[in-house]
Amino acid sequence: MSNQIETIIRESISVKNQILEDPKIINIIGQSVSIILEALKNGNKLYFCGNGGSAADAQHLAAEFTGRFYLDRKALPAEALHCNTSYLTAVANDYSFEDVYSRLLEGLSKPGDVLIGISTSGNSKNIIKALHTAKLNGLHTISFTGLNGGLMKNHSDYLLNIPSENTPRIQECHILVGHIICQMVEEQFFQS
Repeated sequence: MSNQIETIIRESISVKNQILEDPKIINIIGQSVSIILEALKNGNKLYFCGNGGSAADAQHLAAEFTGRFYLDRKALPAEALHCNTSYLTAVANDYSFEDVYSRLLEGLSKPGDVLIGISTSGNSKNIIKALHTAKLNGLHTISFTGLNGGLMKNHSDYLLNIPSENTPRIQECHILVGHIICQMVEEQFFQS
C-alpha cells in the first residue's frame, strides 16, 4: 500500500514540476494575474464556473477573493455561478443544463468582467457556452483545463492547460494555480 501512496504523490509532484519548467504556463499565469488586477481596479467582477469537482474549485477560488487569502482586507467581487440552486435547477429544467452559466452571465456580467471556466477535459458544454457568451458580452476569459485544452481552448483568452490527462492530478494543479493567482492578485491589489 505504501508503494501506491508514494506513486500517487510522485505523479502529483511530476505534474507540478512540468508546470514549473514550462515558461508558457508561467507566463499565462502572470497574464491572468494582470488581467484580473486590471478588471478589479476598474470596478469589474470575477465569475467562476465548473461542474462537479471543478464547481467545488470554482466556489473555493471565488471564496478566496471575497473572503481573504493571506491579508485581512476588504472583499473583492467574485462569484461562483452555480451557488443559487433555485436558479440552477429552474434553468436546467426549463431550458437546458448547457444554458445555466451563459444565461446567468447575460443577466449579471458587464464588459471588462472576467470569467474563469474550470474543466479537466476542457469539453464541458455549459462552460463552452458560457465562454462564448462572455466573449459576446466583452468579458475576458480564462480557462483551467487538462493537457490539450479541449474545445475550451478555442474560446479562451488565457488557457491554463495542465500537462496531464489524469483528472485528480489536473484538479490538484488547478487549485495550485488558482492559489498562486489569488495570492498575487491580493498582494498587488492591496500593496498601496
